[in-house]
Amino acid sequence: MSDAPQTPNEGLSDDAASGLAYITIIPSIIFLLVAPYNTKPIVKFHSLQNLGLAVAWFALFFVRIIVHFIPFIGWILGMCIWLCYLAIFILWLISMLNAFQGKRFNIPLISDFAAKTAGL
Repeated sequence: MSDAPQTPNEGLSDDAASGLAYITIIPSIIFLLVAPYNTKPIVKFHSLQNLGLAVAWFALFFVRIIVHFIPFIGWILGMCIWLCYLAIFILWLISMLNAFQGKRFNIPLISDFAAKTAGL
């Protein structure tokens, strides 16, 4: 019986997995749960950073709903929240592009938590 030769690099590269983690929260969760990606600190970092951006996005969504009911001041705050949405989108895009290139883009607070949790 002959065994078929195995290739040492099966699956996605670290850069590809790190970049794909930013597509939605689903790949981020999968990469945190499935081996061998959950043992790679850089993939864990990018997955956790994407989840942190998603949490910030959803938190702003709920704040916007509450602020919407405040007359006049709520409208002004609502415009500021839309600018925060734009900022989160730009941070997400920069993070994803850097991840595909094998680099890290540090976002204040989120990156500190992600690096500490991922073991970087």
